[in-house]
Amino acid sequence: MIKLNLTLILVALSVVCLKGQQVFSGNKYPLVDFRAPLDITPPALAGSFGELRANHFHSGMDYRTNQREGYPVYAIADGYISRLRVQNSGFGLALYINHPNGYTSVYGHLQRFSPKIAQQVKTIQYQKKSYEVDSFPNSLLIPVHKGDVIAYSGNTGSSGGPHLHFEIRDTKTEATINPQLFGLEIPDNIPPVLYSMYVYRLNKKPFNEFTPKQYFQISGAPGNYHLNKVTTINLSGEVGFGIVATDKHNGASGTNGVYSIQLEIDGKPVYTSALEKFQFDNSRGINSHIDYPTFINTKRNIQKSFVDPGNPLNIYSNLINNGRVEFTDGKLHQVKYIISDATGNKSVLSFNVQADEKAIINSPEPSAGTHYSYATLNEFNNPDVKVILPKGTLYNDLNLIYKTLPKPLTNAFSNIHQIHNPLTPLHSGFEIWIKADSSINKYKEKALIVSTSRSSQGGYYENGYVKAKPRTFGSFFIAIDTIPPSIIPLNISDGKSMAGISKMSFKIRDNLSGIKSFNGYIDGRWVLMEFDTKTASLWHTFDDTTPPGKHMLEVIVSDMKDNIKNYSISFYK
Repeated sequence: MIKLNLTLILVALSVVCLKGQQVFSGNKYPLVDFRAPLDITPPALAGSFGELRANHFHSGMDYRTNQREGYPVYAIADGYISRLRVQNSGFGLALYINHPNGYTSVYGHLQRFSPKIAQQVKTIQYQKKSYEVDSFPNSLLIPVHKGDVIAYSGNTGSSGGPHLHFEIRDTKTEATINPQLFGLEIPDNIPPVLYSMYVYRLNKKPFNEFTPKQYFQISGAPGNYHLNKVTTINLSGEVGFGIVATDKHNGASGTNGVYSIQLEIDGKPVYTSALEKFQFDNSRGINSHIDYPTFINTKRNIQKSFVDPGNPLNIYSNLINNGRVEFTDGKLHQVKYIISDATGNKSVLSFNVQADEKAIINSPEPSAGTHYSYATLNEFNNPDVKVILPKGTLYNDLNLIYKTLPKPLTNAFSNIHQIHNPLTPLHSGFEIWIKADSSINKYKEKALIVSTSRSSQGGYYENGYVKAKPRTFGSFFIAIDTIPPSIIPLNISDGKSMAGISKMSFKIRDNLSGIKSFNGYIDGRWVLMEFDTKTASLWHTFDDTTPPGKHMLEVIVSDMKDNIKNYSISFYK
């Protein structure tokens, strides 16, 4: 009896420590192993775990750094540097630490590494003759201890401003997990904010841009909301619900994402989503989680409370009929939304639904097209184009619409092929083969597929077709890229003395296919050129390997179609 009581007390303490989180998580995470990665107090977030982003869920927490760079970044626990990464975009400069408790911490958008780590990275860059590196040191090369300074916060890669991107991952599965489940506290006693609610007339059909929906404005105080000017909604048949909600922490918090959404009908859950963890391969499933057509048209994020059959995300539970609700019994039903943040603060929206057979809104009849199942591989063929949709590409069954449009007037080697429309989300993209005009023969190696907005989709020529893998539906045709990138020197010129100047700087750009590689040579010796995609800035920081005197510089930039630009001058140091 004593042992049983002690167990119950420990479980109760766990639930108290995690507040509402334990309701949605069957996993137990260590609460005292990790310290915060920054010493900025109180901590504040510019982005929360699982926050809704374009084409992905946010995979960690973005710590605010007072709009500045250069704050020390600390190892959150003992371990070793398991990955060193430098990217033109993405995380920019990033570090990964494996910890003995089975988790990996990730630190992104860094300004610079600590000296020992920086030297290791530079050694690898010179060995590989590449600015971008992705290296996996063994456990003995760079051990770290809890509280060691490993780097300094920055704004590298695809960052939109100075901050620290921080993650905790399962070392074995590489699933990313909400860091707030590990006792990393963010001051927060503010419940989520609810803005609007939507009703979708699903009518036993696949969800798409034609699904009828009704908008309901929400009013109320923090924590307790109601529909504005409406207490009861008359509905008939199969419907789904959607909610617009955000969260905010105490202090200098941005507008962040909520942790969980639960929908109850007559006191019984029919849908729960909880952003405890997810696999990166499934992050694009956000486009199924939200009302994607509305997001594309208006940038409004409506989180659907029903699950598409091809949605691979593992964030759902308590599902009854995938959240699709039947109102056919003529009775009055109580509907309740419970929206929680990761600290356990809750906001509730309650309203009634009267099942009314007269309250029908029919779905429009689909246009003539080709039906494809979400559960199979699908192919569309005609003499001029082939479209391959691998299994797992679609979230719902699709009535695919195809059209041929005239060839553009310039730089076009095929007609335009309209493949459905960009309002239908795809999980993994698709293959498209477009038959090329015979006039492309001498430009085969320069051929690629572009959208009608002249956005490159990449691609290559093979057996009369140009083949590519777009990520979204749209309108595409064949173009060529024969123009090399541009190199614009900013602070160096032929014969100039660079004495007393710490680095030489350039802007590099490409007109169509994109930058593939860049290399710099001083007196025939490869030197490290660093690149920032956001600003198209390329630079080399001089070191003691470039002594005083005259030197020859060569900068070579190539695009994805192997068009090459060469910039060669002499300079003095």
